[in-house]
This record gives sequence, structure tokens and C-alpha cells, in this order.
Amino acid sequence: MYNFRTDLALERREVLKKLGETVDGIEVEEKDISEKLKISKVKVTNENGEKAIGKPKGTYVTIDIKKLKLATEEDIEEAGNTLSEELKELVNIHVDSMADVLVVGLGNEYITPDSLGPKVIANIEITRHIIKYLPEYAPEGTRPISAISPGVLGTTGIETLEILEGIVNNVKPKLLIVIDALASRSIERISSTIQISDTGIVPGAGVGNTRKELSIDTLGVPVIALRNTNSC
Repeated sequence: MYNFRTDLALERREVLKKLGETVDGIEVEEKDISEKLKISKVKVTNENGEKAIGKPKGTYVTIDIKKLKLATEEDIEEAGNTLSEELKELVNIHVDSMADVLVVGLGNEYITPDSLGPKVIANIEITRHIIKYLPEYAPEGTRPISAISPGVLGTTGIETLEILEGIVNNVKPKLLIVIDALASRSIERISSTIQISDTGIVPGAGVGNTRKELSIDTLGVPVIALRNTNSC
């Protein structure tokens, strides 16, 4: 396997393409939503694909916003709607519309490139407690959502996996959505590329600081990773 230094499945596939390698087990679909918005889907379908790209079998959706500095409010709204649709599609593959979801914000809130997860958690609409204790105030069809920002090993002394194991065992969500920064090879992708995948996440893998894997294999429930790019 090539020694990649990026978390982005699409970039890993591009590296293999430049090297002239054709790999059975990797499928790529691309779609232009508009002049400034593009979706690319990389599907790893077998062990050959896993070994070549260094990613487990599953779907990796990349949303690219071109010329972000010049994006209008309409462009940002369109990108948000596209992200929402792609996320819903992956979630609905794994759980039904009323299943409990735990949103996890990874990273260190005091370090700007690593603060995405905690910042997103602060803006999540939490509903689990309302449904449980004040159901009359929850609109019909509201999904139970809970959230946590577990911090980082350097400040807690506890592996993220260990924290989440305890939460999953007690709260019993049916699915996790993990939000984190994403290491990219390209400075042009900073803040303008989002990857969604349904294979879980290995925190720190893109920059050589690998922590314990968060996935259905380690937590017993599906894990969808939603990640926004920084540089490495």
C-alpha cells in the first residue's frame, strides 16, 4: 500500500491514478451540482480496494465547494442542503428515521485547526432529553439526538474510544455521527471540502498520530464520519 498522508479517500484514489495503478475494488462517481459545487463518491468494494487505498470497505462522499472566498449566501445554502441530503442518505441506509443518534465532536477546542468537532456540538439541536422528559413539547417525528465532545487524550488522559464505549453502553444510541477535522494534501481544500463516510474513523491517522478506531467493530453500532478539511 502507498504511504498516504491524507485522510481524504478521493485524494488517495487520485494518487493511485497518477501512479498509473488500476485497482479492482475502487469505484468513483462524480457529479457537478453547479459551477461551484461538486460531489465525488468513492466506493471501496473489496479487499483489493482496501489494501490499495488504505481505507475499509464502504462509501466515501466528498463535497467540494470551489472558490469558497467568493461564495455567495446562496452558494453556501446550496452546499449545506447538499451535505444534508448526502448525510441523510447514508444515515437512512443504517437506521430508521426515529432511531437514536449520538453526535460526537472530536478535537481540541483550544487549537483552531482541531476545533471543528467541539464547535459543531455547541450548535447541535439536542432532543433526546425533551422526548424523554417533556414529550409534549417535541414535534411529532422528532428524532432523539444527543451529543458529546469528549476532548482529547492529552487533556483527559482517556482514549476517546473508552469514553464512547461507556456512553454507548448506557445511552444505547443506534448510530454515531462523528465530526472531526480532515487532513488534506492540498491547501486549496482547506475549509472547502467535506467528506462523509460510513466506515467509522481512526482519529489522527492522516497526520501519523493514530488513536483507537471508532467503528461498528469497536462500538457495536454504525459510525458515520463527517469531516472538514485542514492541511497537513
